[in-house]
Amino acid sequence: MNAEDMACRELVALITEYLEAALPQSEQERLEGHLSECSGCRAYLEQMRQTIRTLGILPKEPVPPDVREKLLQAFRAWKSG
Repeated sequence: MNAEDMACRELVALITEYLEAALPQSEQERLEGHLSECSGCRAYLEQMRQTIRTLGILPKEPVPPDVREKLLQAFRAWKSG
């Protein structure tokens, strides 16, 4: 592995910027080079694209206040635990 290679973990960290076309050209090229050789990361990229497409068509429904509060409590407990 040389200095230009990208690890899967690095790709995962950069995928949002890649999908938003916000990566510098050199990073985009490294990421695309990794995608050309890694079927697992290509599958991950397609899963992310599918998730974005799905979320884009979901109706926006407000979260009931009691459910929102339970979720917030759960996340706070998880973060502090």
